[in-house]
Amino acid sequence: MFIDEATIRVVGGRGGNGVIRFISNKHNWKGGPDGGSGGDGGDVVLRSSLSISTLYQFRNRPKFTGGQGGDGGSNNKQGARGKTVVVQVPVGTVVRDSLTGEVVADLVAPDQEVVVARGGEGGRGNNSFVTSSRQAPRICERGLAGEERTLRMELRLVADVGIIGYPNVGKSSLISRISGVRAKVADYPFTTIIPNLGVVDVDGVHQFVAVDIPGLIEGAHSGRGLGDRFLRHVKRTRVLIHMVDLAKLEERDPLEDYHRINEELAAFSEELGRREQIVVGNKIDLLDEDVVRQEISRFAEIGVELIPISVATGSGLRDLVNLTYNRLQAIAVEPGDAKSAVKRRVYRFHDEEGFRVEQQGETYVVLGQTVERLVEKLVLDSYDAQEYLSDRLERMGVFRELGRHGFTAGDPLRIGGVELELDR
Repeated sequence: MFIDEATIRVVGGRGGNGVIRFISNKHNWKGGPDGGSGGDGGDVVLRSSLSISTLYQFRNRPKFTGGQGGDGGSNNKQGARGKTVVVQVPVGTVVRDSLTGEVVADLVAPDQEVVVARGGEGGRGNNSFVTSSRQAPRICERGLAGEERTLRMELRLVADVGIIGYPNVGKSSLISRISGVRAKVADYPFTTIIPNLGVVDVDGVHQFVAVDIPGLIEGAHSGRGLGDRFLRHVKRTRVLIHMVDLAKLEERDPLEDYHRINEELAAFSEELGRREQIVVGNKIDLLDEDVVRQEISRFAEIGVELIPISVATGSGLRDLVNLTYNRLQAIAVEPGDAKSAVKRRVYRFHDEEGFRVEQQGETYVVLGQTVERLVEKLVLDSYDAQEYLSDRLERMGVFRELGRHGFTAGDPLRIGGVELELDR
């Protein structure tokens, strides 16, 4: 089943915990600290792949979680890093943050990767807290949770050429003839309900990729006939083959069809409305030559060159393929296109800098990512850890700011989700 939209939840793995350990053996029964740090949690990575052509797999698996980092050990052993989870998506997938709508990644080439949820930091063991004045610290940190977010994915097929037009003009038959794709063909509207993608051979050496866009109708840009979803797949193309039915088998005028489809393109996207077009008139095998010449003249009056073809007999198809390839060669590839795309990048959340103090009822609340992470990580079940926290808060200016807001020793204080009692 062809699915071109999906929503997933991605969660970075939790970091491992640091530990409190001391050297103790028959040679050194009262040695120094040797507690190791926990490993970072595993990331969640999206990777584009040519082996997948739809987002169907995400219907029944909407959540992906990175592996948890291992805890530290004695002898300064570092915990193992959590396993990175790589999620394969089709080439052409656009990834957005579901809350903000921000584009996280546009994976237009094979094997591009983006880290969409970083694993949490591992906590430090007590060996990491040794200083000249603190020789045997009983301090360690717990690992942090990984990043978590909901992503909205849209598939936009990556093709050089898009074949557009009203239903039953012969789009599926054309892509079947020029690329070998076995598209479903019948003489009723909306036979094609998914885009058909095919590689077109030009001369045995050069090729281009074409996509047959399911029949567009009036109102397509606003979703009528699922047109807005189909138009999405045209946005990446560099040239459009715009087909009209010269035989008028559906009792529609080809020139009017041409104008209406272009109105839908412009309504969906101004840029799409200006896209390079090759206009072809199909089914000339059913018409007299005089009628074909008359239609060519009608289009010429509005400055449009109409290329007459017959998909049924193959008339004009080789010339159409050559013309399309030449048009593609004349159009410069945009900077940042698939060939120049960065293979892997990391999507990073925007960290909050600094902190602020608020009073909620009788409780003083300190807000700020850095200070909240400090308290969240520390295991505050020892005097050493509490003293270390006080020193850090002092250096960060938290006590000074609390004093400005009227805080005194013994007042209720909350940092992040932790309730604290401070004696200063």
